[in-house]
Amino acid sequence: MIKTVNKLKHKKLGAFTMFELLLAMAIIGILASLSVPLYLPLISRAKSTEAKLQLRHVLMLEKNYFYVNSKYTTDINELGFEQPKLVTADGQANYKIDVTDASVNSFTAKATAVSDFDGDGQYNVWQITADEKVKEVTPD
Repeated sequence: MIKTVNKLKHKKLGAFTMFELLLAMAIIGILASLSVPLYLPLISRAKSTEAKLQLRHVLMLEKNYFYVNSKYTTDINELGFEQPKLVTADGQANYKIDVTDASVNSFTAKATAVSDFDGDGQYNVWQITADEKVKEVTPD
């Protein structure tokens, strides 16, 4: 029994060297840095879905306001819209919603990104009008 324990003490166990571990980590880092730029447009597109949903909500609120008052409004508080806390203010919303133009017959609401998603210096802007047309004014 003692001989078996001594054999196990002197038996060399297989393991990775520090160099092999560092090399593997470097390869993983290089592959990750190559894949991040490929995913930036997907991230931007996913975040723009938030803008479209919020603008459609404003459209619904504006139409309800129009049915009651026979006109559209630029006051987002009159609509009952609650702007979620923005990412810049410890929240989760990526877009600031504003009604920029309103008249008796139409309105325009914009969703402006509060951060630059792809780092190119342009902030993403989406817009909706009373005729339910959602369009990207400034692509990111």
